[in-house]
Amino acid sequence: MNSIIFLFVTLFGIGKISKIPGSIASLITTIFLFFLLHILGISPNIILFSVIIIFFLSLYAVKIFIKNLDNKDPKEIVIDEFIGQSIPICLYEIAHEGTKETNQVLIFYFIMFILFRIFDISKPYPVSYYDKNFKNSFGVIMDDVCAGLYVVAVLVLYMVVTS
Repeated sequence: MNSIIFLFVTLFGIGKISKIPGSIASLITTIFLFFLLHILGISPNIILFSVIIIFFLSLYAVKIFIKNLDNKDPKEIVIDEFIGQSIPICLYEIAHEGTKETNQVLIFYFIMFILFRIFDISKPYPVSYYDKNFKNSFGVIMDDVCAGLYVVAVLVLYMVVTS
């Protein structure tokens, strides 16, 4: 069971990469979602539903993983990056259903990746609130959820201003 939890919270070992595991996990998530949505043609609603299920599974798995650790947010946990990066991509796809130019999609995916990393690293409020005040699985995951929602807010603002 512990090895399954390890594989889950580290995204099959991506979290064990010594340099920038969070950014690598976010990039791989972005590429993976592009593949699922644009190559395999899976509905963004199905993927978003799956991300919600992964969110709840993560609360339990991260809790078990950090139970005996001093550091309650170790860098090898990157399932939170998967969840946080998935939120803006899924919501972008749901909001823009239908045929899109591949170049436009790639540009927006790149922007979402960069914005997510900026918000996840800089931790503006309330990202910092969850990071500092919840030293448990909820805090580990919610700071990335908030960072993902910041990306959504920026994209919505951009779309309103440019419409």
